[in-house]
Amino acid sequence: MFALRFLQKNKFDNYDDYRKNATPTVPDNFNFAYDVIDVMADETPDKVALLWVNDSGEKKSITFKALSRMSNAVANFLSARGLKKGDTVLLFLRRRWEYWVLMMAMHKLGVIPIPSTNQLKAEDIEYRIDTAGARAIIAFDDGMVVGEIKSAIGDRDVQLIDCAEISDAAENGNPKLERVPNETLDTMVIYFTSGTTDLPKMVAHNFAYPLGHINTAVFWQRLTDDDIHFTLSESGWAKCSWGKMYGQWLAGATVFVFDFSRVFTAHDLLTAIAENRVTSFCAPPTAYKMIIHADMSKYDLSSLKKADIAGEALNPEVYERFLEKTGIKMREGFGQTETCVMLFNNEWIEPKPGSMGMPAAGWDVQLLDERGRPVADGTVGEICVCLKDSRPIGLFQGYHKNEKLTAAAYRDGYYHTGDVAYRDADGYFWFVGRNDDLIKSCGYRISPFEVESVLLEHPAVREVAVTGVPDAARGQAVKATIVLNKYFQPTDVVMRQLQDHVKSRTAHYKCPRVIEFVDSLPMTISGKIRRALIRTLDSAKETIVDPVKNTIGLGKKEE
Repeated sequence: MFALRFLQKNKFDNYDDYRKNATPTVPDNFNFAYDVIDVMADETPDKVALLWVNDSGEKKSITFKALSRMSNAVANFLSARGLKKGDTVLLFLRRRWEYWVLMMAMHKLGVIPIPSTNQLKAEDIEYRIDTAGARAIIAFDDGMVVGEIKSAIGDRDVQLIDCAEISDAAENGNPKLERVPNETLDTMVIYFTSGTTDLPKMVAHNFAYPLGHINTAVFWQRLTDDDIHFTLSESGWAKCSWGKMYGQWLAGATVFVFDFSRVFTAHDLLTAIAENRVTSFCAPPTAYKMIIHADMSKYDLSSLKKADIAGEALNPEVYERFLEKTGIKMREGFGQTETCVMLFNNEWIEPKPGSMGMPAAGWDVQLLDERGRPVADGTVGEICVCLKDSRPIGLFQGYHKNEKLTAAAYRDGYYHTGDVAYRDADGYFWFVGRNDDLIKSCGYRISPFEVESVLLEHPAVREVAVTGVPDAARGQAVKATIVLNKYFQPTDVVMRQLQDHVKSRTAHYKCPRVIEFVDSLPMTISGKIRRALIRTLDSAKETIVDPVKNTIGLGKKEE
């Protein structure tokens, strides 16, 4: 396992030993592409780095030797196109194999990639071009995104490079490359946040960032040289870096990529896992919810040994159903685009369904109140990272070209995540929500996630989003927007059953006084529930009180 070269020890006896001794050492002028990929190409040339398949039946296997050669050739191609160290380039490559070659090539040159999702529209792309000062865009033409890109470029001096040119360069280009020097603190990659609460921000990571993902792959996902790991993420999101590249290759694992052109189904995922003998899988809760509703007995999942979850908090009901069907205990992890994994259920502890686990090595995670003071166990506080003694490897440098936002996140000796949680007496952290998502009712602070988890236990509920709506008596009332399972109808009887169910499982003040049945929930393009949009839509409705039912409803406001 290559990652051990950056650690003080190669074996850890317990969680405390891991916390004390598993912080990586970052070499001077470290560059992942040269110092990991090229070295692995020399030492394990035939080891498969990337196993790529698509939904048209195509398949490609790339060894570390081939990855090194291809990335050199593509780096020479990019140089010939005038791109140099410090230039920013937007990538729209979906899950194409060329993405992984391009990332290594750009790291070698010091060109800064900005991975982007193919689902963006022209105005989104225009914002990213201007904000990042992009010199070029490299895209796979899926029949839609290139048209949006051309519209966004307009008369700007930005070159558009087709993915096919990268394919040709990788296979046929000049593989001889002189090392381009870099500093460890140089910007290596930039990710735009999803922009669920504000305009997307540019998160800048330096060349030490890949080593931060030793925590992600070696200690959270527990990967080894024998693993084939499948993380469900498009290349446009930071989760791709989390689960499909740096840490996994440092662990010696093969990265499995399933490139699909349509909306995936549980059948697609389960077939991909079975046919490619995937041993480790990581996905957001939405994917696991889809999987547990499928007939999993139809698929040979005997190769699958590990399953992890991230992106949103894990509902205990999903955990229990997956465990029942597979015998695998899912291990939840927590982090952001700005970080690597900072909290996770490690191998030395028994996972608690719904808990984010405990802090990763090198991360001093604390919960603070509004005055910046640590809170007691059981009390909700903002998740913050203490920087007074050291700075974790993998924590972002700042928001690119935005000193004001950077200063707001880094203040008083802490990085403030904007997420809130509580810690139990055993030291496990439990996600509560974004600060903006908390519901304040009758003086209580209510976690949407907690109410959602209770509702998901009921057989009528397939998906749910919990938000707050204005209530003159309470400040806010709890509202549940629900997608029902098959065979259940949106009736008053079902509504009362759901309310009674919540009251029987948790405090009465957490019971949703408003229930809206819908066909689908609004999601971000990264698969997260858009609670902010639900709140915005509800703000245009009138609150109606029913004193007989002791409930409130929402109706159209009078013009």
